[in-house]
Amino acid sequence: MGAVGAIIMSFFGALFAAMTLALQLHWTGPPLLLPFLPFIAIAILASRVLRMPGPGIAPSARGERVILWSSIGEGVGLFVAANLVVNVGHRELLLPAMALVVGLHFLPMAWGIPFRPFAYLGLCLLLSAFAGYVVPQPFGGEIAGAAAAIALVLAALLAVRRDWRARRIRSAPAPAAVRRPSRNA
Repeated sequence: MGAVGAIIMSFFGALFAAMTLALQLHWTGPPLLLPFLPFIAIAILASRVLRMPGPGIAPSARGERVILWSSIGEGVGLFVAANLVVNVGHRELLLPAMALVVGLHFLPMAWGIPFRPFAYLGLCLLLSAFAGYVVPQPFGGEIAGAAAAIALVLAALLAVRRDWRARRIRSAPAPAAVRRPSRNA
């Protein structure tokens, strides 16, 4: 989970926030762009980190395959979940359903990479989805959307920080040999 992942997670966090404002709070127009301001800030930070010297955070070949397949599953799952809740006539469950799919998408990555924070993020998203189903509507959808947005944006900030630290540590020059004074001096 590096700077590239942070850009993706912050975008989805902004999308969750904008959808919460539009679908649950019935906002329209330019104010729906407000959630994308943190995304832009995180993307700028992440791009700065990506330009730093050093290898940064990169998944293994196995980790890349796990990310690929879980992301494909997420895309299919989001499509199916959105169509299911809309066609059954429960639009108010769209955000909880999306949080459920996105949360489930992080669990195979937590196991396959392995990276424990993915499990925590997945668990947070699953809990937000559960709250969205349990709490009476319209508040359930608001809680699911807002909690998912917050979890993804916080995870994105932590990912930028993690990649920045890795690049800073790996690109730091090796400490010079300590010269001991000779006894003759």
